[in-house]
Amino acid sequence: MGVISTDKSKITLIYNSKTSLGKQTFGYVNAAKKEILAIDTAKTNIPGTQWVEITDNLGIHISTLINKQHPNFQGSYNPDIELETNDWLKLIDKHPEIIENPVLILGSKFYKLENPSDFVNHIESDSAAVSRNPAEKKER
Repeated sequence: MGVISTDKSKITLIYNSKTSLGKQTFGYVNAAKKEILAIDTAKTNIPGTQWVEITDNLGIHISTLINKQHPNFQGSYNPDIELETNDWLKLIDKHPEIIENPVLILGSKFYKLENPSDFVNHIESDSAAVSRNPAEKKER
């Protein structure tokens, strides 16, 4: 059991409001008609255990979340550097702005968003089995 709360009726977005991608994605998510938990990494520190849970659920290594072209990364590290997970977590803790992509959590599904419109694709696929006809609901 993870430490990140998952709920079918809630959208969780982890993003950075200081990036263009983060701001635009937040705009898309904010327009959704579901309860939203928006976690802005520019204002809120996410503990290492939660980053590990996020990357486990995404099926990626923690280094995949890092923008290795970001000035705060390049100022200290070579883009080809290999670090241990704990070292990546320390780097994220010190420089959360190096997280490249927003992360979307819909129910128990985790998605790394490459562009703001990815949100629309995931929200549509998440609700594809939901009937949009209120009469169908009553007949069941």
